Amino acid sequence: MQNLIMGSFLFFTGLVAVYTYLKIRGNNKKKVSKDSYFLGGRSLTGAVIGSSLLLANLSAANFVGMSAQSYSGNMSNMAYEVTSGLVLVVVAMFLLPRYLKQGITTVPDFLEDRYDSGVKKSVSILFLLLYVLNLLPTTLYSGAIALSQIFDLQNTFGISYEMSIWVTVWVIGIIGFFYAIIGGLKALAIADTLNGIALAIGGLMVPFFGILYLGKGSFSKGLSNFVMTAPEKFNAVGSSTDPVPFGAAFTGLLLVNLYYWGTDQSIIQRALAAKNLKEGQKGVILAGFLKVMTPFIVIIPGIIAFQIFGGSAKNPDLMYSKLVNVALPKPLTGFFAAAMFGAVLSTFTGVLNSASTLFALNVYGPIFGKGKSDKEVVSKSKYFGIIIAIVSMFIGPFIMYVPQGLFQYLQIINGFFNVPIFAIVLIGYVTKRVPAIAAKISLVFFVGTYGILQLIIKPDLNFLYQLAILFVISCLLMLVIGKFKPRTTPYVMKIKNVVNIEPWDHRHEAGGVVVFLMISMYIVFSKLGIASVNGFTFSTFMYILILGIITTLTVIFIKRKVSNKTKKIETKTSLSK
Repeated sequence: MQNLIMGSFLFFTGLVAVYTYLKIRGNNKKKVSKDSYFLGGRSLTGAVIGSSLLLANLSAANFVGMSAQSYSGNMSNMAYEVTSGLVLVVVAMFLLPRYLKQGITTVPDFLEDRYDSGVKKSVSILFLLLYVLNLLPTTLYSGAIALSQIFDLQNTFGISYEMSIWVTVWVIGIIGFFYAIIGGLKALAIADTLNGIALAIGGLMVPFFGILYLGKGSFSKGLSNFVMTAPEKFNAVGSSTDPVPFGAAFTGLLLVNLYYWGTDQSIIQRALAAKNLKEGQKGVILAGFLKVMTPFIVIIPGIIAFQIFGGSAKNPDLMYSKLVNVALPKPLTGFFAAAMFGAVLSTFTGVLNSASTLFALNVYGPIFGKGKSDKEVVSKSKYFGIIIAIVSMFIGPFIMYVPQGLFQYLQIINGFFNVPIFAIVLIGYVTKRVPAIAAKISLVFFVGTYGILQLIIKPDLNFLYQLAILFVISCLLMLVIGKFKPRTTPYVMKIKNVVNIEPWDHRHEAGGVVVFLMISMYIVFSKLGIASVNGFTFSTFMYILILGIITTLTVIFIKRKVSNKTKKIETKTSLSK
């Protein structure tokens, strides 16, 4: 059986590697430039951007960690996924057009232009610390949990659980290093497209075969058992004791997602590589649609595992892999392992590439790279990538000793970096007089206060609420400083237009569909839907129908307002001529 799993795994993994190599091999003969290496030559299309964004986000941490949370509790952590749909619509409509107009390569580029080089360096360092100490190691560790269990490395090679994690972390890290450092962003995006298809198929296979397992071969019987057993598990409207209280989902979590999808370099770099604004908006909104659907593949399996194995597991993080081994046919287990491997590689290589980008363009370039060629700057970034890849491979296995669950640990630690960075980006865009010193004070205040709350005071308040409160205080602090010590001259955004910035005509309709689906998910997975004793009823259907009518009317209203505004601008332009 293990031979079947390994054979199908190697076949699909090798197929992706060969295809990616054939697509990028011509690049080695071309002149190396920073745009071609770090932004794929600004040539990515909507489908590639959408799938690449999803794959960069969907790592084993999502599958393993989020399933573990739903196994132990309910579906409140669905908020991480579905509210991302709303946030990605906001990014497509408002942030991406500004980024592409400015022609930036990294988010700190904007911060230098808006504030000063000191803010740029501070944020670059925060990004690098986030990647090296948290994102890279947790990605490797979560992938190691999933793959070591699927391949049963302990029994196959007669090694301990700890050793199986160490071995898998280093295998993933070494392979990921070659993808990221040798191929650059274009190689990642091409591999992501294939891996995205595989992950979508593989991710859907797990709940499908899990339900078949519940029904002993009958899908309809299994689905009935699944929905009717323990309906409280399907409630996504979290209470104060759940991982994501409902209020926190639309306060602190929205800020976390705005940072992640709108300013995190490892994510937004895909959108910055768009061939034009139309393709960028298509890709970002496509990613929003896909994110709203991801609870079916990253959260539902945890509930299936609860129904199959009971709720007494000592380590919930192992339950997703256990479900895969029990429910999937062995050849498909190998295919799924390959898809999971691709997802882990995508996240790891994406973060690694972004860390190399930040180092090369924001640290090495300004200090040591003046007057040096793009080829040499790219070369130095590869050396830096080697160093941080090795460091993360040493740190990753030690996460197994962290007491709280993997996913919650990841999010709490991210709080040191994500919302404070988003706060200064937001104030930078919506104000013209707030000075650089305000951004620096805000960063120090936010990170320092959050650290005291998490490590010393430890209040009985969900960390997402803490982030929301600190965000408001930090923004007010910057505004007050801007009032009493403003910039000498107002900030004027520089327009470069390195790509065509004509927006996508159907962005409003597509965004409306994403928002409609997001709210519908909350209706279905609540006491208005299948989390009630009666399950999905006619009333549930009516709630969704009314929501659809309201969404349609809202989109029509917004589209007319935008159209009228555009006509007025065109009229004024023609008259001035």
